[in-house]
Amino acid sequence: METIAVHAGRKIDKSTGAVAPPLYLTSTYERGADGKWPLGYTYAREEQPNRESLEKCLAALEGGTEGLAFGSGLAVVAAALQGMEPGDHMLFPDDVYHGLRKTIGDVFAKSKLETTFVDMTDTDAIQNAVRPNTRLIWVETPSNPMLKLCDLTAIAGIARKANAISIADNTFATPVLQRPLDFGIDMVMHSTTKYIGGHSDVVGGALITRHDNYLFERARKFQKYGGAVPSAFDCWLLRRSIDTLPLRVRQQSANALAIARWLQGQDAVDRVHYPGLPEHPRHDLACRQMSGGFGGMLSFQVKGAKPEAMAVVARAKLFTRATSLGGTHSLIEHRASVEGPKSRTPQNLIRLSAGIENAADLIADLEQALRS
Repeated sequence: METIAVHAGRKIDKSTGAVAPPLYLTSTYERGADGKWPLGYTYAREEQPNRESLEKCLAALEGGTEGLAFGSGLAVVAAALQGMEPGDHMLFPDDVYHGLRKTIGDVFAKSKLETTFVDMTDTDAIQNAVRPNTRLIWVETPSNPMLKLCDLTAIAGIARKANAISIADNTFATPVLQRPLDFGIDMVMHSTTKYIGGHSDVVGGALITRHDNYLFERARKFQKYGGAVPSAFDCWLLRRSIDTLPLRVRQQSANALAIARWLQGQDAVDRVHYPGLPEHPRHDLACRQMSGGFGGMLSFQVKGAKPEAMAVVARAKLFTRATSLGGTHSLIEHRASVEGPKSRTPQNLIRLSAGIENAADLIADLEQALRS
């Protein structure tokens, strides 16, 4: 994984011998005297060297055949949904990322698509929700923000039997800790804004496929002709950040586990959600599906309600009060207030994104924040 992260999609610049990949700031490319494009690049929306490098690297990391880079994670969602046919049925987790739920309900409300939200931790519930016209099964594991786990192998089998495409959101785990394609899932998506970028300075998304399929090809057309492409600089930043992805994710996972263990012993804490804890209801599944760690994300519920949770967040000093995740710096937020009035998240829940700081320093900050 470490070698793939450094070398996949990377090549020495032949014109200068530069070791660091150049940033190609061009919108168009020179044509030959015969009207063709001798170097294979025509127009930056269709082909772009920095994007090509990023896509090849992401596909290699996930063990896929091809990858597509987008301007955001929700652009990946839009690319997938626009590829569906009117009357198609789709299955999503009942605790799906709130931005995806809004995309379904607001952007594609008139698209004549049928949608069912189901508890993806219950394999029987998924099977029972499948219809003859089910064409997409979307999975988030671990989920946001409750850190629920889904059985990837079982869901991939249900999708194949139903002649549906399965897509797993692997943003939380990253390919460093979990590779859904290895468990039979058809495609993987990422908000590359998070761990792939890793520094809270770029927004992006990606879709990686295990095999040729119609939905991936439609997403490719949406990327190129719908204009959902990231900038050259964004691609350059993301590809550069991937060099350290395995190192960052493993340190963040170690910090999250240390924090989760400490939180379990605090009187002010009612419940801790982290798949690396033996007390997690699907810890055994986490051990089977994830390797090298359980991720840098965790959440916990304080004793009390929203006011108590908001007070803890307000007292944090080392943790930054901000939405998003996966950066080198640790973040803290009251999740329900971010998701809005229709949030299903408990009002006393606080979500943490562990960074790469010293774990003892992070715990000390939480200790003073939990004091009433």
